[in-house]
Amino acid sequence: MKVIGITGGVGSGKSALLSYVKDTYNCKVILADEVAHRVREPGNPGYESLIGVLSPDVLDGGGTINRVRMAKQIFASDDLRKKVNDIIHPAVKETILAEIDRGKKEEKPDFLFIEAALLIEDGYLDIVDEMWYIYADEGVRRQRLRAARNYPDDRISLIMKSQLTEERFREACDVVIDNSKSLDAACRQIDKRLMKENGMER
Repeated sequence: MKVIGITGGVGSGKSALLSYVKDTYNCKVILADEVAHRVREPGNPGYESLIGVLSPDVLDGGGTINRVRMAKQIFASDDLRKKVNDIIHPAVKETILAEIDRGKKEEKPDFLFIEAALLIEDGYLDIVDEMWYIYADEGVRRQRLRAARNYPDDRISLIMKSQLTEERFREACDVVIDNSKSLDAACRQIDKRLMKENGMER
């Protein structure tokens, strides 16, 4: 089983490409955002610690952590945001490592993909066998975000500014998939990497 990290800037199309590989190959896909959501749920790692940092005001009527309330608190304080990240990120990584171990021992897919915007920053280069950078031209990414998420340009610029530069992504990653054009074109690049270089057939 090969473990592949999937990263890239906002609007690069990571989700669409992962949907393709999930439908096409014997693989498992782990989305770090979904894992982060799980570790915030009652009974899971991080829940009590987060309430201790954020206060019970962050809970909704059912006792779960309300993401909107949490976001309002952490974006108002750099110190609080760091404390929250210091709780969530290790818990997410621990969960993902357990998923990788389970995949190797029980599920045995050909590939296990881990997707997150912060894989490089969070130290996943030491965990994955390959790191893939999903690239798309900035203009294309902006167009996608306006169309799919209705984001205004100032919000898009703020998000992009907070992420790694293209140069840093390319420097850290083993493979670059260009998703600036059609989805089919990007999928063909994936096929070439997964099928030809690994001696596989569909």
